[in-house]
Amino acid sequence: MHSRARITALSAAAACLALALTACGSGGSDNAGVEGETGTEDVTLSVGTFNEFGYEELFTEYEELNPNVTIEHKKAATSNEARDNLTTRLAAGSGLSDIEGIEMDWLPELLEYSDQFADLKDPAVEGRWLDWKEAAATTEDGQLIGYGTDAGPEAVCYRADLFEKAGLPSDRESVAKMLEGDWQNYFDAGKKFVAASDGTAWFDSAGATYQGMINQVENAYEDKDGTVIATDNADVKDIYEQVLQASVDDGLSAHLTQWEDDWTASFQSDAFATKLCPGWMLGIIEGNAKGIDGWDIADVFPGGGGNWGGSYLTIPTQGAHQAEAKKLAEWLTAPEQQIKAFESKGTFPSQVEGLESDTLLGQTNAFFNDAPTGEILANRANAIEVRPFKGPKYFPINDAMQQALTRVDVDKTDDPASSWEKFVTAVGAL
Repeated sequence: MHSRARITALSAAAACLALALTACGSGGSDNAGVEGETGTEDVTLSVGTFNEFGYEELFTEYEELNPNVTIEHKKAATSNEARDNLTTRLAAGSGLSDIEGIEMDWLPELLEYSDQFADLKDPAVEGRWLDWKEAAATTEDGQLIGYGTDAGPEAVCYRADLFEKAGLPSDRESVAKMLEGDWQNYFDAGKKFVAASDGTAWFDSAGATYQGMINQVENAYEDKDGTVIATDNADVKDIYEQVLQASVDDGLSAHLTQWEDDWTASFQSDAFATKLCPGWMLGIIEGNAKGIDGWDIADVFPGGGGNWGGSYLTIPTQGAHQAEAKKLAEWLTAPEQQIKAFESKGTFPSQVEGLESDTLLGQTNAFFNDAPTGEILANRANAIEVRPFKGPKYFPINDAMQQALTRVDVDKTDDPASSWEKFVTAVGAL
């Protein structure tokens, strides 16, 4: 679905979820804890994830350690697809996996229906995560609805071979020095690249670039009291206009929609030279760009530091194997396992011990020219100064913004002014 149809569908799904769950209550923890017990009887546990959690080999390891357990992995292609499945089946009261992976951007709206998730608070995991990571999944009355998996500190991934061809510095230290500074400096470097390249764009899409920029704004769409400020926030409008100026007027975008088939296929060509790169994106790039040489990663991010995404494992109370699911979720999110996930797919740990691990800090990635990805992402995590507030309406507002950018950058059906007005209308309808 595109544009207004997509936004309307998301709004309708949220409304249906709210209506369906009203009778169940919200915000309370009457169903605290998990039902059932662990044992030695055969059990099949379903686990729903999306994109790349890096768990495939870990599932096999867990089955070997627990011969009575069989894991059924249900992997959605995108975060949006996973969210649609979750909200639909929550409203229906059945059909969810024993463990459901959720993305940080749509966690706030799920906290309103915390009684639909098991309370995972447990002395065994106390202090496991970074304070902000655990706090984001904790209700006002202390219920923990999710175990943190990864965080998303951002660097810049780039094609060193295309930089060389355009006469730009290409080693990661020189690239970091060149891109150090604000977003305009990043776009100015892109203008030099595009002027010297043979049809290759600077970045993949306006939408992906906007996401990196907006994640540096503390209150982009909502005040902490829940008041929606998205359409009146000068920072939001300025970023919207700046990224479209760079994308369309300056010709820096490849005009792709992230996660669409043509975006995936573009990694097999010279479609663009840079990509904003949270840790979890490393595995996606490697998978999409299989057989393509030249990718590297620089220890830098425009505007300072930024975090994009990061996920959690939750246990819906509609599940029949909650105790066994909790045992698996606790194991998967232990520092030792999350480091293995990072080694597999670049999902950067959110666990305190994981961040201090020599294994993590010494990690390199052969696909990215043997870059010291552990050290780079640890540095990027330390550079983060802003923790954006994301309230219950963050996801639908951001989705409306992504559609606004797509109308101009990809579909070319609107100019920035008319697409902004449609964004205003969409936000007002939420």
